Amino acid sequence: MIGDTIRSLREQAGYSQAELARRLTVTRSSVNAWESGLSAPTAAYIVDLARLFHVSTDYILGLDSGKQISLAGLSEQEIHILYQLLDYFDGRRGGPAGQPRQNLLS
Repeated sequence: MIGDTIRSLREQAGYSQAELARRLTVTRSSVNAWESGLSAPTAAYIVDLARLFHVSTDYILGLDSGKQISLAGLSEQEIHILYQLLDYFDGRRGGPAGQPRQNLLS
């Protein structure tokens, strides 16, 4: 399960296994072993993966099915733009545009 999540996040980010390995300073075979379920990343690498992909460690571990992104380091203007973008997508899906979003993004 962790391997599938890592693979999915890597592919969504457009990284090859080699690129992800370079960013984490591990070997490509380590990334391959994680994705294949032959081994699991250490706690430190799970934290690094969460930071790299802007998700929670719980998401990577399969403990939280909801995907979250971190707003840490963003300006108020950038956060406002993200909220507007989410409202736009909700409106296209017929969702509740204008609803508070603090529970979706942290």
